[in-house]
Amino acid sequence: MPQDAADMPGEQYEEVAGVERRSLEKVMEESFFRYSMSVIIERALPDVRDGLKPVHRRILYSMEDNGWRSGGKFVKSARVVGDVIGKYHPHGDTSIYDSMVRLAQPWALRLPLVNGQGNFGSMDGDPAAAYRYTEAKMTRIAEEMLVDINKDTVDFRPNFDGSEQEPAVLPAKIPNLLLNGQIGIAVGMATNIPPHNLGELVDASVELIDNESATIDDLLKHVKGPDFPTGAIVYGGASMKQAYMTGRGSVTVRAVAAIEETKKGRHQIVVTEIPYAVNKATLIEKIGELYKEKKLALADLRDESSRGKVRIVIELKKDAYPKKVLNQLFKLTSLQTSFNFNMLSLVDGIQPRILGLQEMLQEFIKHRQKVVRRRTEFELRKAKERAHILEGYKIALDHIDEVIKTIRASKTQDEAEKALIAKFKLSEIQAKAILAMQLRRLTGLEREAIENELNELLVLIAKLEGILADEKEILKIIKTELLEMKDKYDDERRSQIINHELGKFSDEELIPEEESVILLTGENYIKRTLASDYRKQNRGGKGKRGMTTKEEDIIHQLVPASTHDFLLFFTNKGRVFRLKAYEVPAAGLAAKGVAAVNLLQLQPEEKITSIIKHEKDAKDEGYLFMATVKGTVKKTPLKDYANIRTNGLIAIKLDDGDELRWIKKTTGENDVIISTSAGQAIRFNESDARPMGRSARGVRGARLRPNDWVVGMDVVTDAEQTLLVISEKGFGKKTKAEHFPSHKRGGVGIKAAVVTAKTGPIISVQTIDPEATEAILISKNGQTIRLALGDIKLLGRTTQGVTIMRLADGDSVSSIGLISEKPEVEEE
Repeated sequence: MPQDAADMPGEQYEEVAGVERRSLEKVMEESFFRYSMSVIIERALPDVRDGLKPVHRRILYSMEDNGWRSGGKFVKSARVVGDVIGKYHPHGDTSIYDSMVRLAQPWALRLPLVNGQGNFGSMDGDPAAAYRYTEAKMTRIAEEMLVDINKDTVDFRPNFDGSEQEPAVLPAKIPNLLLNGQIGIAVGMATNIPPHNLGELVDASVELIDNESATIDDLLKHVKGPDFPTGAIVYGGASMKQAYMTGRGSVTVRAVAAIEETKKGRHQIVVTEIPYAVNKATLIEKIGELYKEKKLALADLRDESSRGKVRIVIELKKDAYPKKVLNQLFKLTSLQTSFNFNMLSLVDGIQPRILGLQEMLQEFIKHRQKVVRRRTEFELRKAKERAHILEGYKIALDHIDEVIKTIRASKTQDEAEKALIAKFKLSEIQAKAILAMQLRRLTGLEREAIENELNELLVLIAKLEGILADEKEILKIIKTELLEMKDKYDDERRSQIINHELGKFSDEELIPEEESVILLTGENYIKRTLASDYRKQNRGGKGKRGMTTKEEDIIHQLVPASTHDFLLFFTNKGRVFRLKAYEVPAAGLAAKGVAAVNLLQLQPEEKITSIIKHEKDAKDEGYLFMATVKGTVKKTPLKDYANIRTNGLIAIKLDDGDELRWIKKTTGENDVIISTSAGQAIRFNESDARPMGRSARGVRGARLRPNDWVVGMDVVTDAEQTLLVISEKGFGKKTKAEHFPSHKRGGVGIKAAVVTAKTGPIISVQTIDPEATEAILISKNGQTIRLALGDIKLLGRTTQGVTIMRLADGDSVSSIGLISEKPEVEEE
């Protein structure tokens, strides 16, 4: 209804004494508001001061009040639940017991507040045994939450029926809200606060006490991030900093998993820590479902967890890639989760607010200031009261005979009390204390004890008054007590913090890093194969089929590369593109691959002529030295190719009829060798060619004779380096680079090999990298051979070489690539 019924036109209602007419809308609105505030304040949200919800606070206070402390015996959980229901918490026994169980679970709380004996559940989601079977008592750190509660440090309020008093908040010597975290769902709001490391919280609190202007950056030098009781790896970064600044944000939490090799030579993934609040049984069930759906290459799955230690063993199939499977597990299961910060809590016990790290610690320190002040006031009051009585004793002892005479002369106790007050100017309290004084206090030793106690109290009173007069002294006490808590209860951090965000999985994280070979044909078909697919043979072998090519197509280039390396694709028209090696589609040895136009935005008649590998972790230092078919060369800084658009970049400006074919990485001080089909070669230092921009034309590198053309360009990096010379008919040799003296660029060069009809034109002259151990040769018809470089003879410049690859009639060598055998490293 839009308004009260009594105000509505139409039907008139008779007024009845004692009956108030209200609209249903307003009644529901007010009732729901009262209900929601009750849920928010009295049930679902923690107090920022002690980090507890009312039910947790009542459980701990009940255990303290009944003496069920850490040093005592365990008591039946039913006694705890019954006492809490009967005195403080008028709700179901299940809600109270479940709350107490959570306080005892070491995988739920960073430092548990209840010491449980019996079955208190498990990480698999198993429920605790019924409360008639389990036993409990407080932990030592829980007792620190209630220290000085009997010294008027906190306010008490009536319980639900007014028969008992309960604390509105606990004194809490530790920042429990951040230490153990909290989760809760209220009406229209929720809280989600992660656990933290006690030592780090203490250090951050001390930083705030010592430096009032401390910033969030200062605090984050101490608080590295969440410290979950289940450990795991936390990926922080900007999002985590935002969470600590604003109270909202998220971090990625990833399980700790190691890839191990079994005695049988297979691999297995062993998970030893899982993300916070993940149900282990549900996680294993999900992995099993993925295995059944054949989404994971698994052979076996076992849960070997025991005594609170997590150990999930995932055995892989023989042909599985362990790293790839592990990344798939992170992506598809809760081995990787997100923890979303929503740091909502009650300020002053009534106001729900989202607080950042700095505000939470400030509220805790403010609470401790009140606690310490009230405790000091209480102790001062008690000290003054005791000193007042002792002063009365001292007066009585100084006039003991007169006091006795006065008392004996009085008929009643009241008369004696009044007489003492009148004669010795005592207070009523002092007079009553003197009348109650035992005769043994009249001895000399007792008199001395009274005087000593009075002097000590006077010193204590002066000290307490000094504390109350200076807020810095109160802060100093808080700091000292916090450091004591750190010394007593701090332990090592369990969660590893990695200070960068782990975003969505890229394709790279799901692709195993492995050695591969990129094959490119003259018709621009391209594919990626494993280097291990090429079987090593002796020199002169026939090889095996390595690629099915189109009619009249030939293998043009072979590039060994890791799947995670960058590949720069240079085209005959002087443009350059960039891809990751894994982006080249994988295919078998006999497959022809895919057209390069499907990968790159090539223009009509544009073809890839050279592929340059750039390792994923390599720096963009040095140069790219390039050469064309007509002998033009150019040097450009490698950093100019750091950002390449999907539609490519200009690498060199070409003359009509010329093509860009060869590109090599150089340091700026290397020697370059350019070879021709007629067996000529010229060596010069690259400093002869000044660095140029990407769109520059270049300079002359070699002067060509008629009917000759450039067939290769390579770099000499070592005086002891050798060159590998291969001819069209399968002849080859190694020749020392020192046999090619350096000249000025632009000359005709000297002989690199003897070219005859038997050998055919030279197709490649390239330097051998010191790490290269083998060569792969590919013929126009797709035959391949892999052989050790040590099997190829070392000969002089003016020789034709020996047979390297035996070819069928009409076939010829089209491409050669060098590969390095990397030793396998056994993982620890």
